[in-house]
Amino acid sequence: MECLSKKPMAPLALLSVSNKTGLLPLAKALTETYGFELLSSGGTAKVLKEAGISVRKVADFTGAPEILGGRVKTLHPRIHGGILAKRGDPKHQADLSQQEIPQIDLVVVNLYPFKETISNPLVSWDEAIENIDIGGPAMVRAAAKNHAHVSVLTSPNQYERFLSALSKEGPSTSTELRCQLALEAFEHTAEYDIAISTWMKNKLNPNQSPWLGAFPLQQTLRYGENPHQSASWYSNEGKGWGGANKLQGKELSTNNLLDLEAALTTLREFGYGNDGVRTTNQKAAVVVKHTNPCGVAIDSQLSKALQKALDADRTSAFGGIIALNQNVDSDCANELSNLFLECVVAPSFDKTALTILSKKTNLRILQLSPEAINACNRSQMRSILGGILVQEKDDLPIDEKDWSTPTKLSPSATIKEDLSFAWKLVRHVRSNAIVIASAGQSLGIGAGQMNRVGSAKLALEAAGKSVKGAVLASDGFFPFDDTVRLAASYGINAIIQPGGSIRDEDSIKACDELGLSMIFTNKRHFLH
Repeated sequence: MECLSKKPMAPLALLSVSNKTGLLPLAKALTETYGFELLSSGGTAKVLKEAGISVRKVADFTGAPEILGGRVKTLHPRIHGGILAKRGDPKHQADLSQQEIPQIDLVVVNLYPFKETISNPLVSWDEAIENIDIGGPAMVRAAAKNHAHVSVLTSPNQYERFLSALSKEGPSTSTELRCQLALEAFEHTAEYDIAISTWMKNKLNPNQSPWLGAFPLQQTLRYGENPHQSASWYSNEGKGWGGANKLQGKELSTNNLLDLEAALTTLREFGYGNDGVRTTNQKAAVVVKHTNPCGVAIDSQLSKALQKALDADRTSAFGGIIALNQNVDSDCANELSNLFLECVVAPSFDKTALTILSKKTNLRILQLSPEAINACNRSQMRSILGGILVQEKDDLPIDEKDWSTPTKLSPSATIKEDLSFAWKLVRHVRSNAIVIASAGQSLGIGAGQMNRVGSAKLALEAAGKSVKGAVLASDGFFPFDDTVRLAASYGINAIIQPGGSIRDEDSIKACDELGLSMIFTNKRHFLH
């Protein structure tokens, strides 16, 4: 077995890379400027030696030749012992001394090009399997685990940053840098494993969505949005809708789940049970149809909030979804039993309420705890062709500290309460969104129109005679003053909108001319 030189304090770097980009400049800097000794496996060692850079082969260092056609090269105690040993642990150091294993200070590894290999649609199963790296991830994970003592590089993009740190900090580098490199290393191996599992799952189950490995199958649904579309529901047990308890009714459908999500998201603006997120005494009810709220109301009594929400648009409520934020009692149940509904969700139900609702055998009743909601993270995923979009949910509580009043007339305290209610609601309506509201009740909702004034016309007309003295909320700014003038013609007395248009002054001037107050929230809430 060939031993490394006995130079005191000579740092040792292990280099084993499939992507040779930047390898030679890195290796030269490590050896010539910072005094590293280099240890490399077959292909990397060959490249370094051909460039005249001194390097020891892993096989010479371990005394074990590469076997199984290269499948086993670095899986050896002399490699992993040198990477994983704690510098200040006497037992670790004694083991190294007894086995004559030098400490490895730097691991530079990037993995077999698995993703590049499978990018060829004609690649064979065997070729893809042979491009699954085993020793590389093991070394990367070992170095990342021992980041208290070892630096790990997994991408040529990190080389310049690392060499810059060496020039300032020396071979040990800073704790902060090693921690960051360890994080990037674990992200690297995680992405690599996901690529492998996704490819294999796609090959074995070609009809299954390839990015759902993190979510177990909850239920195969009867169909998707339409009967000719197949659909499946994936969810983590105990989290979100995976933690809901269906107390009665038919199996949930794709559209049920989409509507339930829209209803719950809207409802939580006003608190949900004792969720610890928005502590409130407001009793709230939300009616949703085709993922848009069609009736929302708050009141000191839940049954009155429910009645007000239904009264906002009883025509649209037919066949809808209802979400309630407090315990459902017999008064609520009696109101619900008079309607044809698809689903009702709430944190809890009285026994008497369940008895009343049991007569409607097809009605789906879901009990969803605040704990199941809070167990979910704030990431939101949506699929697009060939991939997914991940964004942070737009669910932070409304902060009125950012609001301003640009008009001459300021809203009264009562009108400001109406504006706050309308603003909480409008961000859960599909853009372009307009909400008309008064006294804790939605009166008219305009959703999903291609222009804002079109949504305003729908909402104002839906409000009917109740529109006079109500308020209007818009999820986006007004590009023109036409919505202000239209609102005033119907009797609206206050408006809330984000502001931020280059034509804001036109809307402000129109409000002042027509006697309306207006609030700028300085925050937009588009929902696509």
